[in-house]
Order: sequence, then structure tokens, then C-alpha cells
Amino acid sequence: MRAPRPMLLASLSLGVLAVVLLDRARWGLGFPVLVAALLGALAWLGGREGWQRARPNAWLLAPLCLVAGFVAVRDSAWLLTLNVLTSGVLLMLLAHFWAGGRVERLGLTDYPAVVLGAALQSLRYPPALARDSLDVRGLQGHGPRLLSLGRGLLLTLPVLLLFSMLLFTADGVFSLAMDRALSFDLGLDVLVRWGVGAVFSACVAAGVLGHALRRRDATERGVEEAAPATPRLGLIEAMTLVLAVDALFFVFAAFQVSYLFISETTAIGRGYTVAEFARHGFFELVVVSLLTLALVMALTRWTRRESPVGQAVFRVGTSLMVGLTLVILASAMRRLSLYEDAYGYTLLRVYTHVFMFGLGAALVWRAVTLWWRTERFAVGALVTALGAVVALNVLNPEDFIARHNLARHARTGSLDVELLSRLSADAVPALMPALGVLSQAEAELLLSQHLDTLSQRDTVPEWNFSRFMARRRLLQAGPWREPVNP
Repeated sequence: MRAPRPMLLASLSLGVLAVVLLDRARWGLGFPVLVAALLGALAWLGGREGWQRARPNAWLLAPLCLVAGFVAVRDSAWLLTLNVLTSGVLLMLLAHFWAGGRVERLGLTDYPAVVLGAALQSLRYPPALARDSLDVRGLQGHGPRLLSLGRGLLLTLPVLLLFSMLLFTADGVFSLAMDRALSFDLGLDVLVRWGVGAVFSACVAAGVLGHALRRRDATERGVEEAAPATPRLGLIEAMTLVLAVDALFFVFAAFQVSYLFISETTAIGRGYTVAEFARHGFFELVVVSLLTLALVMALTRWTRRESPVGQAVFRVGTSLMVGLTLVILASAMRRLSLYEDAYGYTLLRVYTHVFMFGLGAALVWRAVTLWWRTERFAVGALVTALGAVVALNVLNPEDFIARHNLARHARTGSLDVELLSRLSADAVPALMPALGVLSQAEAELLLSQHLDTLSQRDTVPEWNFSRFMARRRLLQAGPWREPVNP
């Protein structure tokens, strides 16, 4: 390993810093600070040469810093989990490509393989780092002295314990004085927890730093472009399948457009309730969209297209399939919108909406790459997934749910107060206007959890923008301005 002792020092420092910043009841500002410290240690250890090699993949730093920073902005447990997991994936990609290679050269299946492979390979570095950093031969030279010290302690402890018991019994005043002197809590449970946490975090840091600064193998993924597959399916067979699916999708899409987007909404529900209509086809249409994306990818990879005419015919047929699939996906989103209009928004429904927009973006990018740089579909799918994560954070789903469900309450008089009471501090500013239109019991239920959750101020590592704004709004809300302990 290169520079093992500086790397060991950096890993131990990051382990202690992780315990200080993350061993808290709630996460906030400490997480992006820790990520920034890890990136700083990586830049310091890699030096100028390492940065020159990492520059082609430095764009990964932007989404990593942005997603990690959202941990200090949003309070939602769903977003916290998503942001931490996304940061971990980006860290593994950055560690794999810090010393060379190009992330855009990976194929679609290479991304999970690289992330999992980097996580597994990082397990090798902590023991190697300890072996290379510590002078084992020097410790072996002191072995006889250490053994003598151990034998002396084993001899001393029982004798000391016996004499102590006799002296405590002989003099009551001495016994009371020693009891008072020794009656303090060492906090061993806390020390053990901190120690284990620091060692575990240091091992994680050592794994990331070691994998990023390793000596690369020329055969690693991302060094060269992903090798294309050998086409095995004839053009006639593939186009028979493509045109048949296009015809089926065209007929289905025509029906969807005629009665789902053009006709009156009331005509949709004949024979169904709104809930039955939305649920009846939503999941099936989403599955069709996913399968179509997989089918286009497989046909693009395995179909022989020797002549320019055959290439053009294939591209037109598969592009039409993607376009019709977008209509089917829009039908699924329309059904979900009808369900939300009838029953309001929930976290699952909002996240599903964003997922479908991301799936639609992936389908559009697939159509683009049919005509330009087919091998770049994978990196576009990665960017689409990162964009969906960022979009969720910008949207602030729990605030969105509160605002739209309260607007629906103004129209229909129906409101699930229990659902709103379970939302995080992200929703508190949007919930405050509801206090004037709800009954006293509903208002107390709505804010009871938030009054308890926000009853204590965050420490600096726990600081979170949404919790800060929620406390501020609660303090401004008249009779509800007692959530913060003096």
C-alpha cells in the first residue's frame, strides 16, 4: 500500500470524527461534514498525481456533495435512508475510479458489479494497512517483557484484592472514604460503544481510501469500453417481434388516449369505482413499461444489423415501441392521479410518481441512444436515477403531501389528520395554516408528535434546516409556542 502510515492516521482520525458527528439521536450537518472530511483525506493522500487521474470522473463529486448535503436539509426518514444509500453508492464509484478509468464506460450490469465489488474489496485494506503501518518485528522484540508484565499482573491482582477486603473490614471510616472515592460511573458502556464505533468507522474509511489509492489492474471494469455482445438474432426475426409489439401497443395506446385523456373523467369509471379503476391497471402498465425497456435493450444488444437499411429499419421500429410505451406510462400516471384526486397523497404515491417520471426519462434516453452512442445508455440511466433522488429532495415530499391534502380538504372537507400527524418536520410549515380550520382535538393530534419531536434543540452535528424552520414556525404559532425546552 502507498503511504500506509499517513493512511492509517487519516483512517483513525476519520473514525473518531465519525463517532463525534454521527453518534447522535438524529443525523444532520455532521453527515455532509464527514463526507467532506473523507474526500479531503482522499485528495491529500492521493496528491496532485491522484487528482490528475481522478479528474475525468470528478463530476461524481457534484451529486455526492449535493445528496450528502440534503441530509442536513430534509428531516424525512425516507429521504434520510435514500440520501445515505445514494451517498454510499457514489462513494464506491468514486473510490473505484479515483485512480483511473471512466465511469461512463461501464455497461448497465457493470454498475452494481462495481459498487458491490468495491465494497467487498475494501474489506481487504484495514488488516493490510495495520500490517504495513505497525512495526511487528519491534513488538516481537518486546515480547518477553510483555509476558513478564502479564504474569506480574496475574500475581498482583488476587493479593491486592485479598488485602483490600481485610482492610475495608478492619476500619469502617477507611471503608466509607474509599467507597466515596470509588463511587463514580466510568461510563464503560459509552466508552465501549464509542470505541467500537470509532474502530468500525476507521475500517470503513481505510477501505474507501485504500481502494481509491490502489494500484489498478488493466483488466478492471471501466478501463476500456464495455465489449459489445456477439449478435445472435437475425433482423427478420427481431423485426417480426418489434412490429407485432408495436401494433399491439398502438391499438392499446389509441384506446387510452380516446377515453383516458380526451373523454370526460366520469366516463372512465363505468363499472368501476375510482380506486378499482386506478388499481386495476396501474401496476400492470408499469410492468409493461419496464419489460419494454428491457426488451429494447436486449434486441439492441443481440440483433444483427449488417446493412445501413437494416440498421435504419430496426431503429425506427424500436423507437416507435419506446414512443408507444411512453403513452402507456402516461396512462399509468393518469390512473394514479385519479386515485390521488379521490383519496389524497401519501408518501408511497408521491415516490411512485417520481419513479415513473424517472422511468419515462430512461425510456426517452433509450430512444436517443438508439440513434447515437448506444453504449452511453448505462451512464444516462445512472444520471437519471441520481436526478430522481435530487428531484425528491427538491420536491420535499412530506411538505408536498401536507399542502395538497390541505388544499383537497378545502374542496371536499375530507382530511386524514392521522396521516398528516405522522409526517416529519419537513411538513410543519405547510401544516401551520390548518390550525385555524381544524377543531381543537384535530389540531392537537396534528401537532402532538411534532411538539414531542422538536422539544429539544439539535446539537451542532444534528442541526437540520427543516427542524430549524419547524421550530421557528411553532414558536410563531401562538398557543403552540412551547415546544422548545428553555
